[in-house]
Amino acid sequence: MKALRYLTIIFLAFAAAMVTGCGTARRVTTMQVGSYNLRNQNRGDSLNGNGWSQRCPVIARQILFHDIEIFGTQEGKHGPLQQLKSLLPGYEYIGVGRDDGKEAGEYSAIFYKTELFDLLDHGDFWLSQTPEIPSVGWDAAMNRICTWGHFKVRSTKQEFYYFSLHMDHIGVQARMESAKLVVEKIRQICDGKPAILTGDFNVDQTNPIYNVFVNSGLLADSYEVCEIRYAMDGTANGFDPNSFTTSRIDHVFVSPQTRVIRYGVLTDTYRTKTPEAEKYANGNFPKEISFQAYQARTPSDHFPLKVIIELRKK
Repeated sequence: MKALRYLTIIFLAFAAAMVTGCGTARRVTTMQVGSYNLRNQNRGDSLNGNGWSQRCPVIARQILFHDIEIFGTQEGKHGPLQQLKSLLPGYEYIGVGRDDGKEAGEYSAIFYKTELFDLLDHGDFWLSQTPEIPSVGWDAAMNRICTWGHFKVRSTKQEFYYFSLHMDHIGVQARMESAKLVVEKIRQICDGKPAILTGDFNVDQTNPIYNVFVNSGLLADSYEVCEIRYAMDGTANGFDPNSFTTSRIDHVFVSPQTRVIRYGVLTDTYRTKTPEAEKYANGNFPKEISFQAYQARTPSDHFPLKVIIELRKK
């Protein structure tokens, strides 16, 4: 009996070491990552029924429902970002306006759950020949910015870097040079630690500029390396829920050692009432059930991405 008792004690001690990470095993860091081009607040969208005040609550509910723990955004300005944050309890964000490095202009902000991640450091650089100051690069149409954060996962102490960017929609040279700059910044800033890069790149998977990232040795496309994929559409929709494209201009790139468990393009829609939204019946359902002809809408002119990853140390 004594021998059995000693064996039981040894087994329990070993099991405890496995759980706490004190033995050869380590605790796994699994994260739910996202990328969201929010679409800037503007009068034209409001006139067309896609105003920010209408879309913001939908976006917030979508993020909360899908439980996206950390995500990069594009096009949000200071006021709309504050509104979004007010609807996301437990989230904080980092980033600055691209026009003055403070609050003016669009951000490439990073939202994260404060209960899950500690922010160790953060910064911003412009996609230009003078990345340390607000500036327009090469043949770009406007200032473009990349925001980065150095995070530590509270539960596992794993550290990683997160980058969020929005590359120019006009300048071809600007997109190419921006891609090279971002890769070099990741090499300099991350010092071998895992990196996540998300954003609106304005280049799809067939563009040579896309290859600057995936051929860098620093990044892999989560779409290509995922174990389970749900991507029934590309990522741009132009506020048309009936559109379709094979192009993915929004991406989630990760360090090659990162395990990508799931990748998804979230094609969720919502409904708004139309002037002629009369009730009607459908013979396939009981007579007390009625329908109305509402209009399907998308929360943004881009579909967001959700990717579930497992961070691994080299």
